[in-house]
Amino acid sequence: MKDTSKYSAFGGSGWSPRTASLREEIGVLWGSCGISTQYSKLKSVLLHRPGSEFSDLVDADAVQMLALPDPKKASEQHDAIAKAYRAQDVKVNYIDPPGTPTPNQMFVADLMFMTPEGAIIGRPASTVRAGEERWVARRLAEIGVPIIRSLRGTGVFEGADAAWIDETTVMLATGHRTNHEGAEQVRSILKEIGVNVFNVGLPYGSMHLMGTLRIVDKDLALCWPGRVPYDAVAMLRDRGFSVYFIPSLDEAGSGMPLNFVTLSPRKVLMPDGNPVTEEFYGDLGIDVVTVKIDELVKAAGAVGCLTGILERNQ
Repeated sequence: MKDTSKYSAFGGSGWSPRTASLREEIGVLWGSCGISTQYSKLKSVLLHRPGSEFSDLVDADAVQMLALPDPKKASEQHDAIAKAYRAQDVKVNYIDPPGTPTPNQMFVADLMFMTPEGAIIGRPASTVRAGEERWVARRLAEIGVPIIRSLRGTGVFEGADAAWIDETTVMLATGHRTNHEGAEQVRSILKEIGVNVFNVGLPYGSMHLMGTLRIVDKDLALCWPGRVPYDAVAMLRDRGFSVYFIPSLDEAGSGMPLNFVTLSPRKVLMPDGNPVTEEFYGDLGIDVVTVKIDELVKAAGAVGCLTGILERNQ
């Protein structure tokens, strides 16, 4: 019998072992991606531009919206978000699903959660949104983003229920959109890559953690009083964060000024039309970039919900 041990295919002298970690391969073998904070310089995002899916809607509640957006205005306002990102030197990628998408496909933040080693693919909690994650997974694969976990079983998880607190800590909420099985799957993969998970429960009537808490810098957080979990605020303060509560509940509900994306430390992209909150942010030393999205807000989300974060400086 021929001795195969000398051949490289069987481990011989020509064998070249793969010793680099996945994290080391990102940007080399894989596409450039990854985040480990919610506040460092934003470099790349994933969006879905709404269009034909709004044309035939007749019942806002049936598609989990507050009111029915005008298709043309919604598309134009979404273009304005992309333009605002590009003006901040942020690369904009689009999902571009085939056929007519489901009405909520544009809320990309719910469909994925980015880590330093690639993306966790969510599993939306509602049948209205079931399957949207397929197109996010497809697009991430196309642009070379590793997918390190996809939710399975009866677990449900939406990416807006998780937030990076620092480089080794994620806050993860259970509630209306993320169940305990889904949270455990997310916790498990984060533990594998060396990330600690701090669990909180959302109060009844809150949609996502994103809508109640946002991180603006390494030591600055903004919250919605009455909706943010008590343990979340206590944890942030224990870690040296200054925690401030948005001043206008009227604006919080109608204009969604807390539903923003941090562009870089103490700089945010937020919805226009929230003067009280905008002034409050300015007093805290936060640089504000605004974009008019009142038509998109009718669909029950704003800038944060509409944006899948692909890459930040690490």
